[in-house]
Amino acid sequence: MTQVGKDTLGTRSTMNVGGKEYAYYSLAKAAEKIGDVSRLPFSMKVLLENLLRFEDGGFTVSTDDIQAIADWQKNPTTGAEIQYRPARVLLQDFTGVPCVVDLAAMRDAIAKLGGDTSKINPQVPVNLVIDHSVMVDEFGHPKAFEHNVEIEYHRNAERYDFLKWGSKSLDNFYAVPPGTGICHQVNLENIAQTVWTSTDGSGANVAYPDTCVGTDSHTTMVNGLGVLGWGVGGIEAEAAMLGQPVSMLIPEVVGFKLTGKLAEGVTATDLVLTATQMLRAHGVVGRFVEYYGPGLATLSLADRATLANMAPEYGATCGFFGIDEKTLDYLSLTGRDEDQIALVEAYAKQQGFWLDPNGPDPVFSSTLELDMGTVTPSLAGPKRPQDKVVLENVDDVFNKDLADLYKHEGFKRVPVEGKSHDIGDGDVVIAAITSCTNTSNPGVMVAAGLVAKKANALGLKPKPWVKTSLAPGSQVVTDYLKKAGLQDDLDAIGFDLVGYGCTTCIGNSGPLAEPISKAINGNDIVAASVLSGNRNFEGRVSPDVRANFLASPPLVVAYALKGTVTEDFTTTPIGQGKDGKDVFLKDIWPTNEEVSSTMASCIDRDMFKARYADVYKGDEHWQAIDVTGSETYSWRAGSTYVANPPYFEGMEMTPAPVSDIVDAKPLAILGDSITTDHISPAGSIKADSPAGQWLMEHQVAKEDFNSYGSRRGHHEVMMRGTFANIRIKNEMVPGIEGGMSRYGEEVLPIYDVAMKHKANGTPLVVVAGKEYGTGSSRDWAAKGTNLLGVRAVIVESFERIHRSNLVGMGVLPLQFKGGDTRQSLGLTGDDSFTIKGVATLQPRQDVEVEVTRQDRSSFTFTALCRIDTANEVEYFMNGGILQYVLRKLAA
Repeated sequence: MTQVGKDTLGTRSTMNVGGKEYAYYSLAKAAEKIGDVSRLPFSMKVLLENLLRFEDGGFTVSTDDIQAIADWQKNPTTGAEIQYRPARVLLQDFTGVPCVVDLAAMRDAIAKLGGDTSKINPQVPVNLVIDHSVMVDEFGHPKAFEHNVEIEYHRNAERYDFLKWGSKSLDNFYAVPPGTGICHQVNLENIAQTVWTSTDGSGANVAYPDTCVGTDSHTTMVNGLGVLGWGVGGIEAEAAMLGQPVSMLIPEVVGFKLTGKLAEGVTATDLVLTATQMLRAHGVVGRFVEYYGPGLATLSLADRATLANMAPEYGATCGFFGIDEKTLDYLSLTGRDEDQIALVEAYAKQQGFWLDPNGPDPVFSSTLELDMGTVTPSLAGPKRPQDKVVLENVDDVFNKDLADLYKHEGFKRVPVEGKSHDIGDGDVVIAAITSCTNTSNPGVMVAAGLVAKKANALGLKPKPWVKTSLAPGSQVVTDYLKKAGLQDDLDAIGFDLVGYGCTTCIGNSGPLAEPISKAINGNDIVAASVLSGNRNFEGRVSPDVRANFLASPPLVVAYALKGTVTEDFTTTPIGQGKDGKDVFLKDIWPTNEEVSSTMASCIDRDMFKARYADVYKGDEHWQAIDVTGSETYSWRAGSTYVANPPYFEGMEMTPAPVSDIVDAKPLAILGDSITTDHISPAGSIKADSPAGQWLMEHQVAKEDFNSYGSRRGHHEVMMRGTFANIRIKNEMVPGIEGGMSRYGEEVLPIYDVAMKHKANGTPLVVVAGKEYGTGSSRDWAAKGTNLLGVRAVIVESFERIHRSNLVGMGVLPLQFKGGDTRQSLGLTGDDSFTIKGVATLQPRQDVEVEVTRQDRSSFTFTALCRIDTANEVEYFMNGGILQYVLRKLAA
């Protein structure tokens, strides 16, 4: 049931579609009171409708808030604080497990406070898709998928029991079982409706824009379908589930005008890598991006979804598209109900959400323009998604980076023990078709299959050192590849199905063959990976691989065949065919006509309807999990996967006053572009790390460590994994790579240093450069920071989601001002930091930070408090957003 406000502006109206009556909140009626809103960007119209629907004339949504949206057109900059309520929440299992852990812990806590446990239930629909756990253990043979599924269920049995308990114990909570697909692709192909409906308190059926927040940064993918969605941390998502609005500032909206059309042989992947580079350079962190212009008509819905998917990589909150015939065609293709499609069209046209190619351009804060005809085949790498490299220059970039980034003199090759081949710098050891970014797009998947078909016909095979894998984000991909006869060709060159999930893109690439891994690590070889994913941060894809390149699926296949990134792909042969002649990329690259005609013959509506007919049922493994729902969860003693977290220990109804931060010591001093992978890695756990040692102390064998991502339900593992990335560089311990710090003169793992300070009652700070917290929405980057005893993080700039997560965990985010940096101020690990007035902080106020040197001299600098809204101040003063919500519900 949807909540609605008082509607003091009188915008509630009705419309009849297909004989059904719907209530809706009319933007046209609102315009009679607040002024013309026709040139608002579509994304801003969604925000306006949301405020109209929940307007109560008071603190939550006032008429002034609604007027501020209309007035934005006159001065389209970041504006007033608003309270936004998404229609639903999307989870995946890595972030979903800690969400359910927190909800279970909140049920325990509210019972202790004398409250009603039934209040801890989602108030909006929540869909959890289990997609992050499957690893590429088996590959390159017909049984790889079957074996990986069996390993996944064995490895994650306790987690899956717990998630099934959640699906049986929580209202409005729906779990999509493993092996179905990737959450964003399942969202795009099935869950999303573009226009959502629900009944209100009067029993009326209310229609409104489909909106969501998700605990994965790539929730933005559904923006391609006209659905406003973005990634948030798990703690913010939990608050949204429990009826709390998302507190935000009215954003700036950057318009990205597309003209022309993609040239022959150029893919949507090439387009998104180009756009990512442009938007990063423009600067869109904390802003909406909206695509417009005549070029939109040439892009398929799947192409739009690819552009929307990588909004986190270009730093934006969202990458939005309006609704048009392409939207309706996609809804029809993917099996949506015909009545629903009719409602989407009628509602979009009535409310001004329909893309009119002949209408005036919306008002934007700033604009960029790209002629798509200028886009060329590209990759991105070797360590950031915004670092686009045109195909013919990849070898030059790698050769330069070999010396500049890896301090590696010259190229070397070494023999591989027990094998007839050697391995060298720049060899591609992982080639993975993976990730919702690209496997949601039939154009690039069919192109990959056609490359495989041509290569197979010529007798080409992948190089023996390449680990190949195919992990689509939807079972429908398998259906159309098989129908087109292309899966056989992919199998023939090593791209057998390994699973339906994120796999290599999230770091679940699985181990390399032991001789390959030994040759790389024993000889300081800089190996490479090529993947069709969206992230290539340091240490993410594989601990054995230091140079990672993002590419389209057909290029992934081609690089598997070539086996190296050290040669110009456009002028040197990929290999020799069975006739002994050289084969070049152009010989196996499909034409646009070949791709489009194959797609037309192999994809249909029935495929989607069949695959999603019973999407929550799961296979025999899921059905065999026998659990019973209950009001509270029975925590298992000795579990190493799921534990009751300490956030609510000793919590009272009245929050204790927030204290000043006095004589805090730095735990880490870090550089630019510190990602959430650096702060809280998702991948493999090293045996000699604090987390690995803790697991072994609890009788977990190394082969059963699983990953940090899969262990997010247990705070003891995740605390020890915070700042444990193998590539992080703490300037307090120069020359050392990995999660190390200093206690006095003693160099220890960061966790051990934090615990020594905690034992002494010493608060901690983290200091860093630009773009701190870039990348994923993972809340454990903030949770772990909090549990290590860090009270404040002082940086040059924050990424949007991580800043919000820090506030949500009661950690103070501060931003240097006036050109100050850690270098200009000469900050070191021997300094102490004092921050006063914490109990009286206001949004975005200046804060004086006093620094005391080792010789007891001192100075102060001014920082900006990045608690951005009044609601966030409330969260911070309560010790975090969950404590705030829990106290409200208990009261």
